[in-house]
Amino acid sequence: MEVLLNRNVNLNLFPSYVSKSKGSRLGLRVRLRTFPAVAACFLLMLGVARSASTPGASHKDAVVVDEKTESVIKGALKYLASKQNPNGSWAASEDEQRHPIAITGYTLMAFQAAGQLPGEGEYGKNVALGMQYLLDSTANDGMMGNRNDGQYMYGHGVAAISLAELYGQTRAPAMRPKLERIIKVIIASQNNEGGWRYRPIARDADISVTVLQVVALRAAKNGGLDVPQLTIDNAVKYVKKCYHPPSGGFTYQPNREPGFARTAAAIYSLQVCGLYDDEMVKRGSEYLLKNNKQQDQWFTYGNFYAAPAQYMMGGATWQKWYADLRELLLKNVSVKGDIAYWDRNKLDQGRAVGEIYCTAVYAMILAMPYHYVPLYQR
Repeated sequence: MEVLLNRNVNLNLFPSYVSKSKGSRLGLRVRLRTFPAVAACFLLMLGVARSASTPGASHKDAVVVDEKTESVIKGALKYLASKQNPNGSWAASEDEQRHPIAITGYTLMAFQAAGQLPGEGEYGKNVALGMQYLLDSTANDGMMGNRNDGQYMYGHGVAAISLAELYGQTRAPAMRPKLERIIKVIIASQNNEGGWRYRPIARDADISVTVLQVVALRAAKNGGLDVPQLTIDNAVKYVKKCYHPPSGGFTYQPNREPGFARTAAAIYSLQVCGLYDDEMVKRGSEYLLKNNKQQDQWFTYGNFYAAPAQYMMGGATWQKWYADLRELLLKNVSVKGDIAYWDRNKLDQGRAVGEIYCTAVYAMILAMPYHYVPLYQR
């Protein structure tokens, strides 16, 4: 007997009764190798587990990946796999080459959103190589990135999110020591306001760097690593200081002007801290809907945060957001045979980082209805 199982169900609860075969796109196929009575018991327990752990388990998700979108996602993953460097990193353009830690983190998130894990899935080898590159780039003190780059906590945060999510889904023992050091750097560099800045010095803070560290801490905590609740609570206080009541948006730093990317980053960080129904989050989501543009100076960067934020809002908000964004992304994608990618200059009107960066972020967004990334689940 074989059933399709969501990854959130812990197979270790049933070691004597199940064996895993290759994962399908939407879950794990589990073969029950026992008597019918035990199988019935398993399915009963499975029903309880699914209702407790799977978002939307009691009703059909209104947002799905259609055939055309799936073809583009597959093409994007193939493109990204073809661009991986021999050392496991991703970076091609001049800007990407200055920030390989961040770009590799973004790319791994795209693969994870499509269900690819180290050694699992069509691109399991690519994911494993990318993960190893990030681990090998971790210094003894837990820092990742080029210390001569004044903005290296940004890359540290992106990579930490990716590694923490991979650890949470694989629980690979070899990852934990380095991941713990990576997370300790984040905890130690929080400033007295509760935020973070581009260097691991507890001095000042801004919302763009803060959100990455908060999300990384949440992913690490979900994976069983020790993260002080006080650190999370202080981060929430800082993010709320950046709220702009007249508009419902959030600012780069307290008492400044609100913006799309800043608001997306802020409400996303509040949501992963558990404040899903907070009034600031609701107003921030409305701000995003009112100020969404088809082209923007920080289009890719802003939507990296806005998409999961609206995903966690759910309902009609996510349905409209995904439909509009999918239409825009499919209209602007370049398809050559079975390869798909996005030109860096089409949607980003400011600093266009590179094709790998854009393709990774957009593929991740399009794949979100697969519900693979635990961090995005309420």
